Amino acid sequence: MLTLDDVWPLFALRLRSPRLELRLMRDDDLPAVVEAVLAGIHPPERMPFSSPWTDAEPEQLVRDFAKYHWHLRTTVQPGTWTLDFVVLYEGRVIGMQDLRAENLARTKTVSSGSWLTRSAQGQGFGKEMRAAILLFAFDHLDVEIAESSAATWNESSLGVSRRLGYTDAGVTVVEPRPGEPNTMQKLRLDRENFARPDWPLEVHGDALARAELLRL
Repeated sequence: MLTLDDVWPLFALRLRSPRLELRLMRDDDLPAVVEAVLAGIHPPERMPFSSPWTDAEPEQLVRDFAKYHWHLRTTVQPGTWTLDFVVLYEGRVIGMQDLRAENLARTKTVSSGSWLTRSAQGQGFGKEMRAAILLFAFDHLDVEIAESSAATWNESSLGVSRRLGYTDAGVTVVEPRPGEPNTMQKLRLDRENFARPDWPLEVHGDALARAELLRL
């Protein structure tokens, strides 16, 4: 009998670091992920994201969140995709970490974004989950460059990037809320400058993932 992993092989992908498990979000994960969002990600007076999706009323946020993540599955094609990893600590959803590529065979470049529920912040999870997807990208997808960005006031996110070896790569200005511009620091990490963690990444479903994500 076919399993869900047979129907959508990316569901078999699992990344395990010392404290965390990252896996592609399934529909069964949606309630717990949305609860983590509604518990709070950032102070309401400051918007860290380029799009103010957390400003939506809870009922609308729930529906928009589900539609966005369902849409991501329909856009996966070899070389161009967004992977939305649920981040679990002791089996509990504490955030999400995404990994994005566009024409990977030519660019050899990925970008990433993430969030943590407020109760999980300040415990080193942000660095651990970013290191996990960088190890996966550099060692399993033949990536050469990783990019990211954060608001210039978001010292915690910028600190994670810099501790992993990213360097500044210019700035851009966005206006997620009318009249509230954000200066975004762009960041770049070359594979040889990656400050690798002192722990190995455990990867499951790697062969299936490569077949879906790369032109093999």
